[in-house]
Parts: sequence; structure tokens; C-alpha cells
Amino acid sequence: MTNAIRKTVFKWVTDNAKNLSQWNQIIWNLAEPAWREYESARFYIRILRENGFIVEEKSAGMPTAFSAAWHNGSGPNLATYAEYDAVPGQCQAATTFQSPRQGFSKHASGHTDPHSALGISALGGLLATKAAMEKHNLEGTLHFTGEPAEKLRGSKPIHAVHGYYDDLDAMVSFHPCYMLPWCNTVRWDIHCGAAFALIYRFENLEPENWLRNEPNQNTPIPQSHAEVRAPGANDALFLMYSSSRTLRDSMLPHAGNWSMNEVILSSGQATADNLAPQLSELQYMIRVPTIEQAEKVVTFLDNAASAAAKMTNCKFSKHWVSKSRPGLPNHTISALVFSALKEVGPPIWGEKAKTIANDIRTNLGLSKIKKPFLKESEEIINPEVADNIVRRNLPPSQSNFTSDDYTEMCWHVPTARLYIARPMLAPVRNFSYPNWVLNALGGISDTIDPMIMTAAKTVGLSFVEMLTNPNAIKKAKEEFVDRTGGGINGSKWIQPLCDYEPPIHFAWPDYIQRNTGRDWRLSNKCY
Repeated sequence: MTNAIRKTVFKWVTDNAKNLSQWNQIIWNLAEPAWREYESARFYIRILRENGFIVEEKSAGMPTAFSAAWHNGSGPNLATYAEYDAVPGQCQAATTFQSPRQGFSKHASGHTDPHSALGISALGGLLATKAAMEKHNLEGTLHFTGEPAEKLRGSKPIHAVHGYYDDLDAMVSFHPCYMLPWCNTVRWDIHCGAAFALIYRFENLEPENWLRNEPNQNTPIPQSHAEVRAPGANDALFLMYSSSRTLRDSMLPHAGNWSMNEVILSSGQATADNLAPQLSELQYMIRVPTIEQAEKVVTFLDNAASAAAKMTNCKFSKHWVSKSRPGLPNHTISALVFSALKEVGPPIWGEKAKTIANDIRTNLGLSKIKKPFLKESEEIINPEVADNIVRRNLPPSQSNFTSDDYTEMCWHVPTARLYIARPMLAPVRNFSYPNWVLNALGGISDTIDPMIMTAAKTVGLSFVEMLTNPNAIKKAKEEFVDRTGGGINGSKWIQPLCDYEPPIHFAWPDYIQRNTGRDWRLSNKCY
């Protein structure tokens, strides 16, 4: 790759820094939650079409997903993607003190990772690559997918099973740093594990049969005000919730490095307090190193749901939200991306950003310091060194750790997982920063923009290196074939696990449009 090509990538990012910053602000302030990212998806689609991409909307049957491509000859097919879902209960303004965004309660959604900057960074790298391809006549195709509901591991298993990643030559998966030591580096051997998410729905369909053997069952009003009410769906949910705690107590101390979290989506649906609650839904997210562990947990949950339903005169049904595979390394493509990162250098926070960080410290009762940002955020760490640090706390048999659904792409295309430091404050002994601090720093331009520009340059530089170095792609694909035992459908390849329709019809939290503007609500709409 020539210096002229490098300069084109860097110049495009520099010249378009203001646009990238503003685009991040748009997505960050939309803060749309999982499966409801309508305006965010439309924004990306508009930008892509304005830049000559052919865009498929609602890809794989998901209303807020898309798949875009730009062709320039017969070279490699290179891909990256955007995520843009926000998290309910994390509404925070771009301020140095705790405050929800104007017009919303703290219970509305907000960007935590932040996915807003994740997607705009990747888009910036993609468009910088396109500029270099046009100027220097580099042949190839650029792909960009819109991936909704990442926090639910939503779209990628569905895109994978529908073949959206099958014909790609290389993928760069970017994510803002969320844990040390994976900061300004790429993953090497230890990739994310499996994740299963599912909903148990309880329905009280025949409350009249709860007391059918009682002598007064034939009264004119079978479910009279003076009689015992059928337990109903709320009781089933409570029993299921309690049983899952037993699962944690029994399995967690022995299995290691796994987690299971639950969310109550809806409950009740009764029209009066003396009628049995008709409907309740409980979602579980299971994060484990292997698919086999996930399946064991689900078996227990199935048994618990069956027992809870029988005890409460209910029927239960199981609905899949996600089945995501563990990750697969590719050293060739990861080394290429890490080399690009070393050339770009880590993000650096200027004096204005430091002033903002110290204002936050002051508002939290802390003193101002000369270097308010985390030291590691301005350093690059070798990926093998980072892996070795993580390995110290893992059982020797464990190959995967933490959870993210970029792992789906790893089984279809050589994939590099890139982490760039987001703005993180320096630690304080015996003090923990509240969540709103990270959320706010992700929405303040002076603090988040250094990460966006660094990531965009790194993604762009990685792509042009792939375009000008065919041997790198060849070696990456040979490694992929070796690790999968023959490529897609090879002897060691894990096929997509998705055997369900997009779970878009559940009672996911959402905004509602009123005459006075947009407001937040917790939906009770079930299908």
C-alpha cells in the first residue's frame, strides 16, 4: 500500500470529522431501543444511498435492519456494520452532571456502550475506504449491514442463517472498549462465548377450571367475588423467577464464567382485581462459553416453566430471541487490523475534554487532576499480551469469555474484533463512578470524537491494506478453512443456530409520539 493511499484515508476522515461528529449526535439523541430503531435505520440508509450504495431495507424480515453494498470492480468483498440500539433505563443528557435528556424521564433509553459511536465509526472507515478506492482505482466491493437489537443478540444470528455473510472475504467488527485489557487492540484467541435469549410466556386460559372439583363449582357465577381466585399468570412468573435463582445457586459455583439475567416484559392483563391475571412474560439472557452449557441451562428453565405452569393453572410457551455461537479466531486478519491501529495510534484527549472530565469529577465531589482519563485509554496493548492477562483468570479448558454476537460473523468470514478506547475516567480508590458518567461521555462531542476518528481511520486503513495486499486475504481464508475443517459446512464448522422468526412482536419498550412530542412508554402490546 502506498503512502498516497494512506493519506487519502486519513484525509477523508479529517475532512469529514465534523460530519461524523454530527452523525453520532443524531443517533445518540435518537436513543432508540432494541427492535424499535426506525429513525436510526432510516438515517443510515439515507447516508449510504447518498454515497452510492445499493441498500436492501428490512433485510431478513427485520424492520430496522438493512444490507448495503457498493461495487467497484472484481476485487475482495469487505464488510463492517452498524449497531444502533439503546438501553432502557439509561437516559442521560450530554452534560457533566446526572440528568436525563430534555423531555424524558431517567427510565427512557440511552446509549451505554455507545452503539451510536460504534456505527458511525465503522461507517466513517467504510466511506474513507470508498474515497481511496475511487481516487486510486482499487477494485472491490464494500458491504455494510445495519444490525438492530444487539443488546438482545438480535439481528446477527438471523442475518447469518439467511446467508448475508456467506460471500464475504473479510470482516472488521469494531466496538468501543468495554473492559480491560481489551483496549486499543484486537482479540486474539479468546473470543466471546455463546449467548441464548428466550422468552417464557404464561397464559391463564381456563381460570374456571381451577376449582372444577369443588362442590359449589356450578354456581351461577363460577368465579364469584367470594371464592378463591385462580393463581394465574403472575404467580407462574413469580415461581419461574424463583426457580431460576435456584439454578444460579446450583450451577454458578461449579460452571464458572457464565451469567443469566432476566427481564419481566409484561404481566397481569386482568380487567379486575378478582380475576386471574391472564398473561405474563419473562425473558432470560444466558451468556456462557459454549453452546452445550447454554443448552443445559435452557433444559433447566424448560422444566421450571412446566412446573410453574402446572402449579398455577396456566399454559406456557417458549419463544426464542437469540441463539448466538461462540467466536472463532483468525490471526491473519486480526494481525492486519492491529498493524493498522499501530499506524493510526491510540485516541488522545485534548484540554477541552480534560476540562469536561474534571467538571464531572467536581460534580461527584472529587478533586481535579492533571490526567483525568484512564491511562490505558491512550495506550496500545499487544493482543497476545491482552489475551495472556485474561487467561490468568480463566480455567485452562475455557476458550471463550464474555458475550457479543459479532461471533456469528466469525463462522462465515475471517473476522477481526477491534477495540478502541472510549472516554473513561481514571479510577479513584474506594469509589465507583455511576453509570451516567460513561453514558454522558459518549454523547459529548469533545470526549467521544477522538475514539470515532481513531476507529474510522483504523477501519479504513485496514480495508485498503486488504485491497492492495491480496496475499493477506488469501492467508486469512486459508486459516478460516483450517479452523473450520473445510470452511462453511466443514467438519469443525458450527452451523447457524437460528430456527426462529425475528422476535419483533413482543412487548419491547418503546417511545410513543404524542401531540406534544415524543414520550417514553413501557409497551404492553403483545401478539
